[in-house]
Amino acid sequence: MEPAPTRTRLLDAAARLMRSIGLARATTKEIAKAAGCSEAALYKHFASKEDLFVHVLEERLPRLGSLLAEIRRTPAEHSVEENLARIARGAVLFYESSVPMAASLFAEPALLRRHREGLRRLGGDAGPHRPLEELAAYLDAERAAGRIRENADTDAAAALLLGACYQRAFLDAFTEDLETSTEATGPGAPAEADKATGPGATAEATEAAGAPTARRPLDAFAAAIARTVLGGIA
Repeated sequence: MEPAPTRTRLLDAAARLMRSIGLARATTKEIAKAAGCSEAALYKHFASKEDLFVHVLEERLPRLGSLLAEIRRTPAEHSVEENLARIARGAVLFYESSVPMAASLFAEPALLRRHREGLRRLGGDAGPHRPLEELAAYLDAERAAGRIRENADTDAAAALLLGACYQRAFLDAFTEDLETSTEATGPGAPAEADKATGPGATAEATEAAGAPTARRPLDAFAAAIARTVLGGIA
């Protein structure tokens, strides 16, 4: 069996390392080593670590940019509400994968500054602002087509929808260990934990014990966010 092309191996290794140890600690040297090639070979395919990160987001994570572009090309194939629900679902999946990768940058201001500078060198098409701009542009087109109100604030609507999706992804990442730990509240678990999280527990006791509250399935969440945002602009 022939080995995968170098570029493919680099993207796979970068995605794996960025997920496991974070963007800050995933150096080009470590990525190249994990891909079984030299650091010089990495720079033949990608201009910088920032460039590699952008391609990981585009090619190894659940799609968001391409989904927005697709919906902008053919908006009338679905209702506005259906389009917004599709975008919300895609945004949650994208942020669930990208938030843990990028979170480590915020612990090191100097590294975050270098990352921003690297993205700037790649041009205006790279960076976390792009989905917001793409969604606002889609809503602008829907406003021009008369499918939403003429005075709709499309920037605010885009921020509300993507902000809600980002928050869900952040909370999922934050409560992941809590969900694991509260699985041990069955027979044999400490009595205090069982009282706090068992069938007779109050909401206050459950929250105090650190157990996450139940949340909607992704499709239901996406539909609700789409319906709520549309209610403010339709």
